[in-house]
Amino acid sequence: MSSQIIPVEPFDYVVFGGSGDLAERKLLPALYHRQIEGQFSEPTRIIGASRSPLSHEEYRKFAKDALKEHLKKGEYDEAEVEKFCSRLFYVSVDARTDSGWDQMKKLLDEGKDRVRAFYLAVAPAIFGDISQKIHEHKLITKSTRIVVEKPIGRDLASALQLNDNIGRVFKEEQIFRIDHYLGKETVQNLMALRFANALYEPLWNANYIDHVQITVAESVGLEGRAGYYDTAGALRDMVQNHILQLLCLTAMEVPSSMDSEAVRDEKLKVLRALKPINASNVEQATVRGQYRAGASGSGPVKGYLEELEGGVSNTETFVAIKAEINNWRWAGVPFYIRTGKRLAGRMSEIVITFKPIPHAIFDQAAGRISQNQLIIRLQPDEGVKQSLMIKDPGPGGMRLRNVSLDMSFAQAFNVRNPDAYERLLMDVIRSNQTLFMRRDEVEAAWQWVDPILKGWESTGQQVQGYTAGTWGPSQAIALIERDGRTWHDDI
Repeated sequence: MSSQIIPVEPFDYVVFGGSGDLAERKLLPALYHRQIEGQFSEPTRIIGASRSPLSHEEYRKFAKDALKEHLKKGEYDEAEVEKFCSRLFYVSVDARTDSGWDQMKKLLDEGKDRVRAFYLAVAPAIFGDISQKIHEHKLITKSTRIVVEKPIGRDLASALQLNDNIGRVFKEEQIFRIDHYLGKETVQNLMALRFANALYEPLWNANYIDHVQITVAESVGLEGRAGYYDTAGALRDMVQNHILQLLCLTAMEVPSSMDSEAVRDEKLKVLRALKPINASNVEQATVRGQYRAGASGSGPVKGYLEELEGGVSNTETFVAIKAEINNWRWAGVPFYIRTGKRLAGRMSEIVITFKPIPHAIFDQAAGRISQNQLIIRLQPDEGVKQSLMIKDPGPGGMRLRNVSLDMSFAQAFNVRNPDAYERLLMDVIRSNQTLFMRRDEVEAAWQWVDPILKGWESTGQQVQGYTAGTWGPSQAIALIERDGRTWHDDI
């Protein structure tokens, strides 16, 4: 059975940073796929905006080149690309002056009755400036939304200021703080697994779950982001947003409905229940790492400081944390989270490890009884795997074996797996905020992360070196193994 595609209302999507990397790699291909799937109603337009002086035709040429480079084999259809490019327009604007804004207003006034979405695929430093210009030039209608990318600040104070700058112009229900991880099919299936089945939810608590692991591993290095990354580090870049959102969806209570506010209320409760990590316990609960030269992929790679082109840096490219949630459901259950660059493979997954059986009735000859695990794989091969103990087939007595019930989305449904941005871009038009972060969520996440950053600074906690192509520093292994557990590293 195929899923039904429901068209959205006609819209104008204005992409600030429309000639930038994110638009080229993700946004334009995602919107192209939504057109092919029949999700657009007419008339719909996509308007690129940046300081670059491009004509409409030059921007369409940029989009064609982007689609040729970033679409998979067989996805580039000449007729569909021509149709897509016919809805593309471009305006050269300056975020800090009035240059180009009259042209933007003239273009948008042609579609006053359409849904209007502004996507800020630009540096957060100019979020406030663009918001103010949108307001000054009277571009906000009753059907206007604004989409902002991470990072939402670099600490609590800057997040508050950024939210204030946008909030002075837009109402909270108009603001969509996007985290592409929440658009992944597997993340949404986490909620389906928990709340649409009688099997798991009764066991989803400290009585039955031993611990939870959340891993977001990258095999790449800086990839041209040295300027940003060295001022951010793994904690700000990945934990404060992506990983804490995954933790919230894993740990939250059952919401009263799938209404966006009901879901986000429960996520907020998790963030507020996180046990504080500060100078008093930061060295016991966290590990910071920085990759050195090693091997990754098909050959040798440079270390972080070499990629940074000299100098000294204590920025972490890897972080592991033992987090705890102080509530009845999760009391005593550790959540081990880790993320890093130049690791042994590209992998994002959530591993739920259940407690051992209370009593084994089998003798030693049957073999070791492993703890059951539920593995939710976000990338690269999205799917769900449940490990179970069974009898090894054949005569010769009882021999136990750990096997997996493995569901790959690609194999199970035999359909193209949409990119996360495709779902989220259309959710903006539908005004569905379920998979977007509310202001108080962002600020609660920073309230937990800020004391970790300050704890590192006050204790002088240094980064631990690890060889590129490994799973991080040995201290991260010790973090979990001193509790009698081990990282799940099956790639």
